[in-house]
Amino acid sequence: MSKENFNIMSDVKIIEDLKAQLICVVGEFFMLLTKGSKVAQEAVLECISGAIIILYLLADKHGYSHSSVDETIQKKLKLGIIEEDYIEKEGRNLSRLYNHFKGKN
Repeated sequence: MSKENFNIMSDVKIIEDLKAQLICVVGEFFMLLTKGSKVAQEAVLECISGAIIILYLLADKHGYSHSSVDETIQKKLKLGIIEEDYIEKEGRNLSRLYNHFKGKN
């Protein structure tokens, strides 16, 4: 087996592992939410941050840079703000997140 084929197979395995981890993290997150206020905030934050990390890693494995993901997130947030998405109308959550991303640049 050539080195290139080995790298491709290794990348496929990593991608599949990341996808499985993402499913597990999301499942764990939903299980935590069913427990109500008894859940430690740290556990919820671990799930959320874990999912975000996995998604960034998957983007990278598919050839997308972290900055292109950030730019696309900002575009989607701005569009939601302009179109007055219901989430934005209810609490300006999109605006707050958009400002968070803009503050990182």
